[in-house]
Amino acid sequence: MKELMPFFEMDKIINILVKISIFGGLNDTQLYKILKTLQKVTYKDKEFIFKQGEAPTYIYIILKGKIRLIEDINYTSYQLFEFVEGNCIGEESIIGIHPHTLSAIAVGDVELAVISKKMLFDFYNTDKDLFCLLILNIAREISRRLKQTDNLLLHYIDKNG
Repeated sequence: MKELMPFFEMDKIINILVKISIFGGLNDTQLYKILKTLQKVTYKDKEFIFKQGEAPTYIYIILKGKIRLIEDINYTSYQLFEFVEGNCIGEESIIGIHPHTLSAIAVGDVELAVISKKMLFDFYNTDKDLFCLLILNIAREISRRLKQTDNLLLHYIDKNG
Protein backbone atom coordinates (compact mmCIF):
# COMPACT_ATOMS: atom_id res chain seq x y z
CA MET A 1 0.00 0.00 0.00
CA LYS A 2 1.17 3.47 -0.81
CA GLU A 3 1.54 6.18 1.81
CA LEU A 4 -1.76 7.17 3.39
CA MET A 5 -2.44 10.83 4.09
CA PRO A 6 -4.91 12.47 6.45
CA PHE A 7 -8.12 13.55 4.81
CA PHE A 8 -8.97 17.24 5.19
CA GLU A 9 -11.53 17.87 2.43
CA MET A 10 -14.60 16.86 4.43
CA ASP A 11 -17.09 18.80 2.28
CA LYS A 12 -15.85 17.02 -0.83
CA ILE A 13 -16.06 13.54 0.64
CA ILE A 14 -19.41 13.90 2.41
CA ASN A 15 -21.15 14.63 -0.90
CA ILE A 16 -19.70 11.41 -2.30
CA LEU A 17 -20.32 9.26 0.79
CA VAL A 18 -24.05 9.97 0.95
CA LYS A 19 -24.43 8.59 -2.59
CA ILE A 20 -22.64 5.28 -1.91
CA SER A 21 -24.91 2.36 -1.07
CA ILE A 22 -22.77 0.94 1.75
CA PHE A 23 -23.23 4.20 3.66
CA GLY A 24 -26.99 4.34 3.08
CA GLY A 25 -29.17 4.92 6.13
CA LEU A 26 -26.36 6.27 8.31
CA ASN A 27 -27.25 9.23 10.49
CA ASP A 28 -25.04 12.32 10.78
CA THR A 29 -23.20 11.02 13.85
CA GLN A 30 -22.41 7.73 12.12
CA LEU A 31 -21.27 9.50 8.94
CA TYR A 32 -18.97 11.68 11.05
CA LYS A 33 -17.43 8.56 12.63
CA ILE A 34 -16.75 7.22 9.14
CA LEU A 35 -15.27 10.57 8.06
CA LYS A 36 -12.85 10.53 11.00
CA THR A 37 -11.46 7.16 9.92
CA LEU A 38 -10.89 8.06 6.27
CA GLN A 39 -7.43 8.45 4.81
CA LYS A 40 -6.45 9.53 1.32
CA VAL A 41 -4.16 7.80 -1.15
CA THR A 42 -3.31 8.57 -4.78
CA TYR A 43 -2.22 6.36 -7.67
CA LYS A 44 -0.79 7.13 -11.09
CA ASP A 45 -1.98 5.61 -14.35
CA LYS A 46 -1.47 1.82 -14.52
CA GLU A 47 -0.43 1.46 -10.87
CA PHE A 48 -1.94 -1.49 -9.04
CA ILE A 49 -4.17 -0.60 -6.12
CA PHE A 50 -4.32 -4.24 -5.09
CA LYS A 51 -3.49 -7.50 -6.80
CA GLN A 52 -5.38 -10.73 -7.21
CA GLY A 53 -4.43 -13.11 -4.40
CA GLU A 54 -3.48 -10.40 -1.88
CA ALA A 55 -5.16 -10.20 1.50
CA PRO A 56 -7.78 -7.44 1.60
CA THR A 57 -6.94 -4.51 3.86
CA TYR A 58 -9.10 -1.56 2.73
CA ILE A 59 -12.41 -0.42 1.37
CA TYR A 60 -11.67 2.04 -1.46
CA ILE A 61 -13.91 5.01 -2.28
CA ILE A 62 -13.12 6.56 -5.65
CA LEU A 63 -12.93 10.35 -5.33
CA LYS A 64 -11.29 11.03 -8.69
CA GLY A 65 -10.47 8.88 -11.68
CA LYS A 66 -11.31 5.37 -12.75
CA ILE A 67 -10.32 1.89 -11.57
CA ARG A 68 -10.33 -1.19 -13.77
CA LEU A 69 -10.79 -4.62 -12.23
CA ILE A 70 -9.00 -7.41 -14.04
CA GLU A 71 -8.63 -11.13 -13.56
CA ASP A 72 -5.50 -13.05 -14.44
CA ILE A 73 -6.17 -16.54 -15.75
CA ASN A 74 -3.26 -18.65 -16.99
CA TYR A 75 -1.05 -15.54 -17.44
CA THR A 76 -3.72 -13.71 -19.46
CA SER A 77 -5.44 -10.60 -18.05
CA TYR A 78 -9.16 -10.09 -18.64
CA GLN A 79 -10.80 -6.73 -18.01
CA LEU A 80 -14.03 -7.31 -16.13
CA PHE A 81 -15.34 -4.04 -14.72
CA GLU A 82 -14.58 -0.35 -14.47
CA PHE A 83 -15.54 1.83 -11.54
CA VAL A 84 -15.59 5.64 -11.48
CA GLU A 85 -15.87 8.52 -9.02
CA GLY A 86 -18.44 7.80 -6.35
CA ASN A 87 -18.04 4.03 -6.57
CA CYS A 88 -16.69 1.84 -3.82
CA ILE A 89 -14.58 -1.32 -4.24
CA GLY A 90 -12.99 -3.89 -1.98
CA GLU A 91 -15.85 -4.09 0.49
CA GLU A 92 -16.81 -7.65 -0.46
CA SER A 93 -13.27 -8.90 0.12
CA ILE A 94 -13.11 -7.16 3.51
CA ILE A 95 -16.05 -9.10 4.95
CA GLY A 96 -15.10 -12.33 3.19
CA ILE A 97 -12.37 -14.65 4.33
CA HIS A 98 -10.66 -14.93 0.98
CA PRO A 99 -7.95 -12.93 -0.79
CA HIS A 100 -8.84 -10.52 -3.56
CA THR A 101 -10.19 -12.49 -6.53
CA LEU A 102 -9.39 -9.65 -8.95
CA SER A 103 -6.71 -7.01 -9.36
CA ALA A 104 -7.49 -3.28 -9.34
CA ILE A 105 -5.48 -0.93 -11.53
CA ALA A 106 -5.63 2.85 -11.88
CA VAL A 107 -6.84 4.24 -15.21
CA GLY A 108 -5.30 7.71 -15.27
CA ASP A 109 -4.56 9.50 -12.00
CA VAL A 110 -6.76 8.21 -9.19
CA GLU A 111 -7.55 9.68 -5.78
CA LEU A 112 -9.11 7.39 -3.18
CA ALA A 113 -10.44 7.62 0.33
CA VAL A 114 -9.86 4.39 2.25
CA ILE A 115 -11.25 2.74 5.34
CA SER A 116 -9.03 0.04 6.77
CA LYS A 117 -10.35 -3.40 7.60
CA LYS A 118 -9.14 -2.82 11.15
CA MET A 119 -11.15 0.41 11.49
CA LEU A 120 -14.27 -1.27 10.10
CA PHE A 121 -14.02 -4.10 12.61
CA ASP A 122 -13.16 -1.67 15.44
CA PHE A 123 -16.70 -0.34 15.00
CA TYR A 124 -17.86 -3.72 16.32
CA ASN A 125 -16.41 -2.74 19.71
CA THR A 126 -17.22 0.97 19.66
CA ASP A 127 -20.55 1.26 17.80
CA LYS A 128 -22.34 -2.01 17.11
CA ASP A 129 -25.27 -0.25 15.41
CA LEU A 130 -22.92 1.40 12.90
CA PHE A 131 -21.02 -1.86 12.39
CA CYS A 132 -24.21 -3.86 11.77
CA LEU A 133 -25.60 -1.27 9.35
CA LEU A 134 -22.33 -1.18 7.37
CA ILE A 135 -22.17 -4.99 7.16
CA LEU A 136 -25.86 -5.17 6.14
CA ASN A 137 -25.28 -2.51 3.45
CA ILE A 138 -22.19 -4.32 2.18
CA ALA A 139 -24.16 -7.58 2.01
CA ARG A 140 -26.91 -5.80 0.05
CA GLU A 141 -24.36 -4.36 -2.39
CA ILE A 142 -22.80 -7.78 -2.89
CA SER A 143 -26.26 -9.19 -3.54
CA ARG A 144 -26.98 -6.48 -6.15
CA ARG A 145 -23.69 -7.19 -7.91
CA LEU A 146 -24.36 -10.93 -7.84
CA LYS A 147 -27.78 -10.37 -9.38
CA GLN A 148 -26.21 -8.27 -12.15
CA THR A 149 -23.68 -11.03 -12.79
CA ASP A 150 -26.44 -13.67 -12.85
CA ASN A 151 -28.42 -11.60 -15.36
CA LEU A 152 -25.34 -11.18 -17.53
CA LEU A 153 -24.65 -14.92 -17.48
CA LEU A 154 -28.28 -15.70 -18.30
CA HIS A 155 -28.07 -13.29 -21.22
CA TYR A 156 -25.07 -15.15 -22.66
CA ILE A 157 -26.64 -18.55 -22.03
CA ASP A 158 -29.83 -17.50 -23.83
CA LYS A 159 -27.86 -16.02 -26.69
CA ASN A 160 -25.63 -19.07 -27.15
CA GLY A 161 -28.04 -21.76 -25.98
